[in-house]
Amino acid sequence: MRKYLFVLLALALAVGVFAYGCAPPEPEPEPDPDEVVDVEQDLVVAIGAEPENLDPLKMMSAPAATVAEHMVENLIYLDVDGEMQPALAESWEAAEDGMSWYLYLREGVQFHDGTPFNAEAVKYNLDRFLGVDDPDSAAVFAFLLGEVSEVEVVDEYTVQIHLENPFAPIVSHLSHSFIGMHSPDSLEALDEDEFAEAPVGTGPFTFASWDRGNEIVMERNDDYWGEVPQLDSVTFKFVPEGSSRVIMLETGEVHAIMAVPPTDIDRLEGEPEIDVVHQTSVRVLYLGFNMEEEVFEDVRVRQALNYAVDKNAIIDTLFQGVGEPSTAPIVPAIFGYKQVGPYEYDQDRARELLEEAGYGDGLEVELYHPTGRYPQDDTVVEAVQAMLAEVGVDARLTTYDWGTYLDTVIVTPDEAEHDIYMLGWGTVTLDADYGLYALFHSTQWPPYGNNVSYYADDEVDALLDEARITPERDVREDLYHQIIEILWEDAPWIFLHDEGQVNAVRSNVEGLIHHPLENLSAWDAWIE
Repeated sequence: MRKYLFVLLALALAVGVFAYGCAPPEPEPEPDPDEVVDVEQDLVVAIGAEPENLDPLKMMSAPAATVAEHMVENLIYLDVDGEMQPALAESWEAAEDGMSWYLYLREGVQFHDGTPFNAEAVKYNLDRFLGVDDPDSAAVFAFLLGEVSEVEVVDEYTVQIHLENPFAPIVSHLSHSFIGMHSPDSLEALDEDEFAEAPVGTGPFTFASWDRGNEIVMERNDDYWGEVPQLDSVTFKFVPEGSSRVIMLETGEVHAIMAVPPTDIDRLEGEPEIDVVHQTSVRVLYLGFNMEEEVFEDVRVRQALNYAVDKNAIIDTLFQGVGEPSTAPIVPAIFGYKQVGPYEYDQDRARELLEEAGYGDGLEVELYHPTGRYPQDDTVVEAVQAMLAEVGVDARLTTYDWGTYLDTVIVTPDEAEHDIYMLGWGTVTLDADYGLYALFHSTQWPPYGNNVSYYADDEVDALLDEARITPERDVREDLYHQIIEILWEDAPWIFLHDEGQVNAVRSNVEGLIHHPLENLSAWDAWIE
């Protein structure tokens, strides 16, 4: 039997209920069908990881996006069907020459502090995101607006975004959760740390409190410009341990949980008071190589470790069949995707490549990973560790909580202490530019971006640059296909799997949106 196949143990809780007394209990009265029951509308959701912060200049994760979107709205909203919908911008159109875009804003909207939302507010937010006044202060995700040269206020409710070059993905990029609209007055009044903890947006909920390590609470915005929520409050609790989230759901301590452990899916699906929700995802999970380390400068080593990992076994054993082995650096739902994989499980080929590279006697590596952020993240890396050991690679594991982890691995090459790191990436714009430019363009090395493998290839850079400014959809698609082929051969990652989402909700909760972008949205929810 393979060493890496783990036996997953489940704790069974038996509860005995005993009745004492001389007489049988009085029967419960029949409920009055006409009686109106006043149900508290305070929704509680348990998620695995705590947001690192809620400042768009520094936000890095889906947990931050899922919390922030209840308070801070975008100009454009990408719905569950992948369609662009009006949000704070009612409509948008390109200029005839393709060198600018007009945004026509919603009127009569106010930020939570009473500041009016208008074109000046949009310009303030976009200029801040781009670091117009101070380039060193630009957002980590400023590449999303990389071709923007100027944001112009045309009139009170019209903005013109000028471009250096035609920028094909700009509309999808403006839907990104990190380009939310915040109150300029509050940004000026609060210091950086205060604002990162308590954002002031236009959304259906307002910030109430943040108990670090425990929960964030938001309250209904009764002055919301749209349909006022039925919920009085939404609380996101941070519970890294999956089994703990399940227990909290079963006991009614929380109304919904994200990332149900695979071993609990079948049992929860048999619970009459719980609904298990299966949703697609746009996230790939991977183990990235620090390509500034000498050992990983050799493509044979990188490819060998891909062949050494049995992705099907991970999915079938640890995820009970939820997910698919990665066949590209982006998932099939993304524009620009091309299937080039997966790397098949082949231990002999892995050993052969390591021998050719001069590591036939084995090698030692440091593998850093988070816990509680991705489904089964700690168990996945333990399985990978066992698989690598079978081809002579000793992977020593170092574990961090999510907030600490990001600060540990998203660093400049001279600060990096890891050889391999675990991360996931959701292409939440549904455009390959976001899934490939951000992670593989040489300008996106930390501290300026998320190319944590320190990957650099002149041909890939040129193709990525060309694809951004090419209006023709079929030409762009071909460019991304070329990029994906190169990346797959170069193997800057161990390509693991395309994630599947499994959430669970108490059956008396209605209207929750389980988004493919891995957001759990509660603005339309209510408790029966």
